[in-house]
Amino acid sequence: MKLILLGAPGAGKGTQADIVAAKLGIPTISTGNILREAIRNGSEVGLRAKAFMDKGQLVPDDVVIGIVRDRVARADCANGFILDGVPRTIPQAEALEDAGVSFDHVVSIEIDDAVIEQRMTGRRVCSGCGASYHITAHPPRKDGVCDHCGGELTTRADDAPETVRSRLQVFHRETEALKDFYGRLGKLSLVEGDRPIEEISKAILTAIGA
Repeated sequence: MKLILLGAPGAGKGTQADIVAAKLGIPTISTGNILREAIRNGSEVGLRAKAFMDKGQLVPDDVVIGIVRDRVARADCANGFILDGVPRTIPQAEALEDAGVSFDHVVSIEIDDAVIEQRMTGRRVCSGCGASYHITAHPPRKDGVCDHCGGELTTRADDAPETVRSRLQVFHRETEALKDFYGRLGKLSLVEGDRPIEEISKAILTAIGA
């Protein structure tokens, strides 16, 4: 099963990708995580990506597609994978097709911008292990401290309110058109995202016939 999850920043793609991946026994490929790892390591790719991500802008296609192509070529992707965070534009979708990276299903998690803003501005990330929390939906046991490693919880630069609004504008301008792209290929399913996590997971699994 080769699957793409589409949706605005903060729509819950990462959470759902982890759940569905565990159910299907395939890896999740999160371009956001790959890029953030590169940033932490101070690599050339990471430094290039950081300037764009901090402003809520899209990372250049050549960086993203190269990372994805290399990742799906690994042995653990032989039986399928879930792509989270890419493609974000029609050119990226076309570049993936040209690179031989094809998909069985594309699921779009639908959710209003107002809900997204509330979710993302309350998100906190561990500076040590990268675990994610939310001040109301998924708070740590101790305020500001990671449950797993005791690291400090911080707000990512791209979760600041003004950056969230910028990212949503970019999403609507650049990424939403992907629904038409994959709809024409007969691969698109829409899932309502403003409901409990378990219900969304069931809806996604039903949509892909799993």
